[in-house]
Amino acid sequence: MESLYFLVPCALIFIGVAIKVLFWAINNGQYDNLDTEAHRILFDADETKKVQPPTAAETSDDTSDNTFHNKNGRT
Repeated sequence: MESLYFLVPCALIFIGVAIKVLFWAINNGQYDNLDTEAHRILFDADETKKVQPPTAAETSDDTSDNTFHNKNGRT
């Protein structure tokens, strides 16, 4: 019973602080646009990655010849 003399004022102070923070957030525009951020996660970014064709250095391989070799290594 004696703990209620401490807990009730603490709860009232906590509720008062929570209400003050809520009104601060409303007045500073935190709740103005709730839809944009909720929909933003559903869509990809506007920037699309373009696939670049490989350069000449990447496509040419000087170490390989395009001849067919059989099991014995003969052409």
